[in-house]
Amino acid sequence: MPMTKGLYMVVEHFKGGDAVPVYRRFRERGRLAPEGLSYVSSWVDTKLTRCFQLMETDDPALLDQWIAQWSDLVDFEVFPVITSAEAVDRIAPRLLESAILSGNALSHDDPARGTA
Repeated sequence: MPMTKGLYMVVEHFKGGDAVPVYRRFRERGRLAPEGLSYVSSWVDTKLTRCFQLMETDDPALLDQWIAQWSDLVDFEVFPVITSAEAVDRIAPRLLESAILSGNALSHDDPARGTA
């Protein structure tokens, strides 16, 4: 069975709050991500001091290799994340358990379930 690729929210703090050296390197050399680490999307704060970058890989060690290419210009925080849909799937059994324990379980024909 193939390993599932993990998603990682990478928060990049531009050293000195200066985005110019970061964008210069990106323009000259590209993302510098190793094979197996994929860029998904990114957002930059309005002050141009931080970037929130979503990356995907099945080998978290590749994040360290990539970060090493930028650590002179950027301080990093890395958070493993899941999609909202996956969060709903993961939490659903706990919601049902909580509803049963509190006596608020929804019946199958309850309009609140959207199945009536």
